[in-house]
Amino acid sequence: MAEDAVQSIESTLCDKVLQITLGHCDSSDNISGDSCSIVTQDLGCQEHSSEESSNALCNLDLEGVFRDSCNTDEANGFLSDEESAIQGLSSLPVESSISKRALCSRCSRPQKVCLCPFLPAQPINVSMSLYIVQHPAEESRVLRTVPLLAACLPEDKCKVLIGRRFGEERYPELAAVCRNPGTFLLYPGAEAANLEELSLAADQQPHSLIIIDGTWSQAKDIFYKNSLFRLPKQVQLKTTVSSQYVIRTQPTNTCLSTLECAAIALSIMEKNTAIQETILRPLQALCSFQLQHGAQIHHSKEHLLKSGQYKKPIPKNKRKLKRMELLVNNIKI
Repeated sequence: MAEDAVQSIESTLCDKVLQITLGHCDSSDNISGDSCSIVTQDLGCQEHSSEESSNALCNLDLEGVFRDSCNTDEANGFLSDEESAIQGLSSLPVESSISKRALCSRCSRPQKVCLCPFLPAQPINVSMSLYIVQHPAEESRVLRTVPLLAACLPEDKCKVLIGRRFGEERYPELAAVCRNPGTFLLYPGAEAANLEELSLAADQQPHSLIIIDGTWSQAKDIFYKNSLFRLPKQVQLKTTVSSQYVIRTQPTNTCLSTLECAAIALSIMEKNTAIQETILRPLQALCSFQLQHGAQIHHSKEHLLKSGQYKKPIPKNKRKLKRMELLVNNIKI
């Protein structure tokens, strides 16, 4: 019984090797039909004794046969599903910077939604200089207003400085501007003077205005952790105008974007109301375009609290809770 089993296994193996070898011979140009018939004759395992079959099996280079067969299959395109999938992925083109959306060099918007038609044909002629101190997080935002603001003004009149800490050694120009008595820092507070009520002498040296660009918490961090910003005169805008930047949530109805603050401040300091209208035009176009393509109007947190539409949980932090109470005219929530 054992011998019969051995003979059966050997016979099966011989048949498999014979099939692989024949297939290998058929696919090779260097092996003629006579050579294949010789191999077939030598491997006629079923017609010989078990001892002869064992010797023929042992003398055959199985690894070489299987290796050559796999190479032949690959050359003929017979790949497994996994190999085909890997080969397909490897042939995919690598994404390069060229495939990204091209940006307009002036308004920094994608070229398909360029806002240059809403910008002034020529930069607005202003006598004062504007310094935008921008938090690094604002640089990565898609819907930014500072690029639109900079596109409205001459390049030498609007400078954007990005960072969190502004030391005198690293920013000597900013330090000199902060020490200039004609420099104002636009940041609200108890000690801030209303810009509308200041009398700007015509014979005074050119003014400079510094604006911090970021969320309220980011702007607060920059203001209090940089001693340079204690030097300029602190001013604020006393306005009841609601923000037109309706695609971004503001804390209160009168909180304005950086572009809006600059537009109002420049019109006051330059004594030219047309400046405000010109700078606001691209912002209005930006919001209109976004609303037409699925964006929603963002009401201020103050409006949501007063109307009972504020859906976020009430904070447990006492400081934040106090700020929210102030937003609803000191009515305890």
